[in-house]
Amino acid sequence: MSSSESPTPMMQQYWRVKEQHPDSLLFYRMGDFYELFYDDAVTAAADLDIALTKRGKTDGQDIPMCGVPVHSHEVYLAKLIQKGHKVAICEQLESPQAAKERGAKGPLRRDVVRIVTSGTLTEDGLLPTKTYNFLIALSPVHKNTVGVAAVDLSTGYFTVESTNPKNLATVLARLEPAEIVLPDSLLQHPDLFETFGLWKKKLSPLPLARFDLENARHRLEKLYAVKTLQAFGDLNPSEWQAAGAVVDYLHITQKQTLTHIQPPRLILDQSFLVIDTATRRSLELTRTQNGDYKGSLLDCINRTVTAAGSRLLAQQLSSPLLDVDAINQRLDQVAFFMDHADLRHQVRDLLKQCPDAERALTRLSMGRGGPRDLGALRQTVRQALTLESFWQGDHPFKMWVQALGGHADIYDLLRQALSDELPLLARDGGFTAPGYNQQLDHFRQLRDNSRQLVQNLQQQYIQNTGIATLKIRHNHVLGYHIDISPSHAPKVPQDFIHRQSLASSLRYTTVELNELEKAIESAASQAVTLELSLFEQLVQAIQSHHQPLLALANALAGFDGACSLAEVASQRSYTRPILDKSLTFKLTQARHPVVEQALQDNTFVANDTHFHDKRRLFLITGPNMAGKSTYLRQNALVAILAQMGSFVPAQAAHIGVVDRIFSRVGAADDLAAGQSTFMVEMVETATILHQATARSLVILDEIGRGTATYDGLAIAWAVTEALYHQNQSRTLFATHYHELTRLTETLPNLDCLTMRIQEDQGRVVFLHQVISGCADKSYGVHVAALAGLPANVVTRAQQLLETFESQPQPAQRQLTIPLSKPVVPVSKVEQELKALDLDSLTPREALDVLYRLRQGGD
Repeated sequence: MSSSESPTPMMQQYWRVKEQHPDSLLFYRMGDFYELFYDDAVTAAADLDIALTKRGKTDGQDIPMCGVPVHSHEVYLAKLIQKGHKVAICEQLESPQAAKERGAKGPLRRDVVRIVTSGTLTEDGLLPTKTYNFLIALSPVHKNTVGVAAVDLSTGYFTVESTNPKNLATVLARLEPAEIVLPDSLLQHPDLFETFGLWKKKLSPLPLARFDLENARHRLEKLYAVKTLQAFGDLNPSEWQAAGAVVDYLHITQKQTLTHIQPPRLILDQSFLVIDTATRRSLELTRTQNGDYKGSLLDCINRTVTAAGSRLLAQQLSSPLLDVDAINQRLDQVAFFMDHADLRHQVRDLLKQCPDAERALTRLSMGRGGPRDLGALRQTVRQALTLESFWQGDHPFKMWVQALGGHADIYDLLRQALSDELPLLARDGGFTAPGYNQQLDHFRQLRDNSRQLVQNLQQQYIQNTGIATLKIRHNHVLGYHIDISPSHAPKVPQDFIHRQSLASSLRYTTVELNELEKAIESAASQAVTLELSLFEQLVQAIQSHHQPLLALANALAGFDGACSLAEVASQRSYTRPILDKSLTFKLTQARHPVVEQALQDNTFVANDTHFHDKRRLFLITGPNMAGKSTYLRQNALVAILAQMGSFVPAQAAHIGVVDRIFSRVGAADDLAAGQSTFMVEMVETATILHQATARSLVILDEIGRGTATYDGLAIAWAVTEALYHQNQSRTLFATHYHELTRLTETLPNLDCLTMRIQEDQGRVVFLHQVISGCADKSYGVHVAALAGLPANVVTRAQQLLETFESQPQPAQRQLTIPLSKPVVPVSKVEQELKALDLDSLTPREALDVLYRLRQGGD
């Protein structure tokens, strides 16, 4: 800091701290406020909409300052994090009394105790409730591989995997990270420009040295207190680098040990159904295309009653499985709760009383927990012990039920130790139950019943001395003392210690009274100190049971997820799908789950789909508004639901496991990337042609419509042939190019579907039913009329359409467009004039008409 004035010691301290955290807003603790200065204050005041004030000067200029109260800082912190800021929390590390005792003359000791970023949140008020909050680290590219490590700090969940740089966007779309840590050199990788453009606001670049392989191994060995990492799986160098880097970043930002972080779980290739970014956006799995949770598939199927259950369901939906046995294991669990509705309702009622034990465990292990986190665990264990008693006979929940048991001791401890009503902070005291600690009860009695204790001692002295007027009084000079009138001096016992003589009274004390006074004065602080010690003992007890309690929390989440899927299946008449390794894809009377729920009147029209060896590609023709896009999407959504382990909206479903789903439905510009609607369409189509396999499911809508007619038709024709001959994917291709239906003549395994239409006296009714065959026209003019185009425009369009359809086919077409005079609206005056019978009008009547028309014109 350059200044013509000498900076105060406090500001010198501020700059020393700020220089170590230049990229973060600094919350500098001053008493009951976190203060911000200089540019930090200007930025925070604007983003938080709070007053910008000043404190002191630098180079003759006022120092900008703003502040937020410590007791409510989370509200402001949440706003800053949402706006993309990082916040360094600088706390007072000593009390004024401690500073005085060490003889300090400068400011209190302060330092940053934590850096809060979007990927390192632990507070309930800052975290998303229904989903994980992943911090991701990416490794440098090694042998065309990039490592991906993902940690949810709030739960300790930790996974690691690796992928080709070109597929990184798909992995990130599945994980939906809150923050991405990466080497700054990776930003220059040519295959990742577009990917990082999508996640620009989430990136936290670090120097390449932070991703050193050997350092990564040492960090992990230190974290897990092991001498070798072999037990964690056969990770490749990129995966180790990413895992070490994410742990390093957590140490940098949290500045403490992270004992709750679980060992990394290795995600192998081909573990999950691959759904790329564009397809996730198109299918609106966890969010709509507007970014809203409401209206997504997750919103449609989420009937969970716990936060952990909701997070688990979101993860399962984002990562559908490929392993048939694992899928069927989940389906068995859902089926059990479908068959035992009464038990399902009992379990759900019990789970409704379960707080978020996963995140409570994390906060306690990180020293950020409070009495209510202990209370959350007490309540969770109590519910688990009840749930354990539900299970007898055969059921598919053996591992979960086993995790429910063995917690009676920890429950008894928490039940005995904790009060019914718990404060937010341990320092507030009052959370320990009466009778748990005799010394604490004594301190509380002194603190809360000091007057009664003094009166009891006074009554004892009256009885012992026979002095009925003896009083125990208190003042700020002598403190507690015995007051006796001079006339009773002969009765004063020898163990009374004289303190003061006045004309009207004699004042004494006793050893017993001194001890009571000291006990009363220190009782409150001693009670708080002892209670904080008891809190730490309880936290340590929880820590010693961390893994069993975490397994318990995971089991409860599993029960909640299975019950949720059974609940929605029961309410919506979903059925259990058959999953195998064939290439079959047969749905009977399938429905779009989100659209069906939105209608709420049972009017959704169900449809069949049947792929098999002789039918791998369907061309779908028909008008807009008839339900083609809904039909396309519902097939993809049914496959995703089935492979996440859910029942599906259909009368029957037989699905050969799908390895990838591709959706090219809808049109949108990507102006930020400099791409037009047609370019976006072509990029997504190219991705499908390069990556789709015979096991994939492809849904396409209107390929080639974004360019000239012949260009578009040529592209759509070539894409269809490539999908048929090369990819051989199970494909639904909706198109307005009726010419494509001629491909049935050369492609024997291609078939045509259309949307059933009913015409009645010029009116068109869309029945939303898929049938075999080809549409003879697109009914676009009818849709335009329904959309409200002016009548004259619709009439003109119908005239042109009839002209076009009467001319030769495209190969020979030379369009002759009939010229048309501009259509001018007919006025009321003109209408009335045309209606007059001039031959029958008398001269007088003609004049009357002219005068009337003139008045109307005026």
